[in-house]
Amino acid sequence: MATPRAELQRTYNEQNDAWATRWRDFRPLHERYRFTIDVAASVHNAKLPKFYTRDDDGLAQSWAGERVWCNPPYSVIRPWVEKAWTEVGAELIAMVIPADRTEQPWWQDLVESRRDQPGGRLWTRFYPGRWRFVAFGEDRIRPHARPPFGICLLLWGDNPPPPPPFILPGLLGPADG
Repeated sequence: MATPRAELQRTYNEQNDAWATRWRDFRPLHERYRFTIDVAASVHNAKLPKFYTRDDDGLAQSWAGERVWCNPPYSVIRPWVEKAWTEVGAELIAMVIPADRTEQPWWQDLVESRRDQPGGRLWTRFYPGRWRFVAFGEDRIRPHARPPFGICLLLWGDNPPPPPPFILPGLLGPADG
């Protein structure tokens, strides 16, 4: 079995995996959760001053004591969800993932049976519509810069505040960063 790092190196494609979350979608989450680190970033798409790039290998770093933001590479999500489960020292972990992957083994193994349980540590929020993202190498959102799926927020923590309302400001609005 490949290690998470080997799996990430084998499947990671910067053109497809380094899409930046829009500031207008990130900001309400950051205001609510006060993130301290972006663990799956690149220099061009980091949302916080403290971040890990692919070379830093956020999967190999400790997230203890952090309030984590993670928009993982969508080509290899499982290692990031596994990592979130092992990081019990993290204050909070928020991960944005595709909402159309609920039939995938990683979702069934690591999310479905554990989510939204009284006293649990994992909460989910499915957002309507489709978020827009800034493509790798771009400085603004181009037409059609939205994935063909919705978005789900996975939130790990002990009694975290509930996620923001379903409709975030600008979620379905004009294409700006």
